[in-house]
Amino acid sequence: MKENIKFLKWTATALTLTGILTFYLDFYPYSMIPHSLGILCWTAAGIITKDKPLLANFSLQIPIILAGIIKLLFSSS
Repeated sequence: MKENIKFLKWTATALTLTGILTFYLDFYPYSMIPHSLGILCWTAAGIITKDKPLLANFSLQIPIILAGIIKLLFSSS
């Protein structure tokens, strides 16, 4: 179980950093995909480990990223 959590956290780290990198390299909106997956993985890790600071950080990013997706969907012409 401990190895699975470690794998989840490293996957979440790679996805989140890939999302940040692609955002700064101007691959928006595609940068939202790895970043969103990273956020979900970190939230899952926080739930599994009952880590409240981790949950506070990443679970609160979910509505933010959803707002960005909604804006993207409704502002595209």
